[in-house]
Amino acid sequence: MARSTRESILTAAAELMRHKGYAGVGMKDIAQASGAPIGSLYHHFRGGKVQIAREALVNAGAAYGLLIPTVVDGYADLGEAIEGVFVQAADDMAQTGFANMCPVASVAAEVSDTVEELRATAGDIFNGWVDGGSAYFVSRGLDETLARRVTLALIGALEGGFLLARAMRDIEPLLAAGRALGPQYRGVGLRKRAGISAAPRSAGTR
Repeated sequence: MARSTRESILTAAAELMRHKGYAGVGMKDIAQASGAPIGSLYHHFRGGKVQIAREALVNAGAAYGLLIPTVVDGYADLGEAIEGVFVQAADDMAQTGFANMCPVASVAAEVSDTVEELRATAGDIFNGWVDGGSAYFVSRGLDETLARRVTLALIGALEGGFLLARAMRDIEPLLAAGRALGPQYRGVGLRKRAGISAAPRSAGTR
């Protein structure tokens, strides 16, 4: 099914911000990348660039919020799952040539003191990730306190690891984070979710 003009604009904006941040992307860039006339941008988004950025971040945030559960679903041990998340993140970074993994953190860091609407949007997305991740780990058998602690640690370490890996052109920060966090939770079992076969896997070593 063909995407609507609106969807194309938001997808293009998210991808551009992933690579260039917020300030580095102009309306002409979005028009060119989406294939939409620049007049269409203002027709669909009366709030201009800020509105496009806000809605693009919300869409991207919803997609990226599913990544941790997608990786963790295959594990029955929490410690192995955590290490596996960072191994997968490191592989993704290496395979994309150390491209930015997600526009949300980049834009949040860039505009937190200058564009309140986007700071608030990023904050809402992060809160959604924490709430969603916590609920996921509760569904896998963790108590609420541990589930929230693990989710916050994973998100914080991943975002920091991505930043270091990109700047250093080295996946070691991500692998080191997994090695530091994972062993603390070895032996903590994860309950199977309905419809998911959670067979134990090895996170591997690097």
